[in-house]
Amino acid sequence: MLARFSTMVTAMNRHFTKAMTENLNSSKLTLVLGGRGKTGRRVAEKLRQLGHPIRLGSRSVSPGFDWEDESTWSAVLTDVNSVYLTFQPDAGFPGAAETIGAFAKLAAARGVKHIVALTGRGEEGALKSEQAIQDAGVEWTIIRSAFFAQNFSEDFLIDAVQSGFVAFPAGSVREPFIDIDDIADIAVAALTMPGHSGQLYEVTGPELLTFADAVAEISKASGREIRYLPITHQQFETSMVEHGVPEDFALALSGLFSEVLDGRNAYLGDGVRRALGREARTFAEYARAVAATGAWEAGS
Repeated sequence: MLARFSTMVTAMNRHFTKAMTENLNSSKLTLVLGGRGKTGRRVAEKLRQLGHPIRLGSRSVSPGFDWEDESTWSAVLTDVNSVYLTFQPDAGFPGAAETIGAFAKLAAARGVKHIVALTGRGEEGALKSEQAIQDAGVEWTIIRSAFFAQNFSEDFLIDAVQSGFVAFPAGSVREPFIDIDDIADIAVAALTMPGHSGQLYEVTGPELLTFADAVAEISKASGREIRYLPITHQQFETSMVEHGVPEDFALALSGLFSEVLDGRNAYLGDGVRRALGREARTFAEYARAVAATGAWEAGS
């Protein structure tokens, strides 16, 4: 009797081992576009920690991916089941919707089942990009984001913060800055768990702050005197060009900021709570965490 039971257990173990191996071998990848970027690298790392197989979509890896070169798209979609989609420079830029739509349709044709896309709040162009994804024939989740808190520490404003003087064309408009670690948590949940398909999450921080308020929080957290100076969009555009930014890009970026920082986004969204069941991180929490790394020290 015991010998017969042992044989049955062995057979069952072989069956389940075979099934698990087949499932592992047949599991498809998540393609993380912008995998070296602010949100993409966080999404990629969190997926790796969960043991989820990924492929980075970037010009600096192999196979390479370039939004401006359609010939690079097909290779990165091989054996891909889901995509985290970020568009450079911004999903609201002219022509973005057409490019994103073409990629999403190719992804659907190549067997991709789900696209999780990051877009921006209050952008007419981004709405067209969202619709292009929704029309592509795949399951979708949209993360529509407020102004990144990390723009002060990982992007174009960090040099200004380090210098102690942040000049930016935001006036006294209030913005619910979002910590992009919250965005990454939502993206990973949508890519790995059921219940997020067909959802549009408008994600913001839990409070409205002016840029002067945000800079004051950074100053407090870093223990340095840092000041905010509101400038015009023309001054901002001119300054970018003087520092080597191509004129057409400077014009497009200045136009985007004039659109989204006109007060239309001065309200809170509930996307973090709906997606994760918790409140978003505050700007002060973000500032304290970054200050502890020394990233805002003068000359860093």
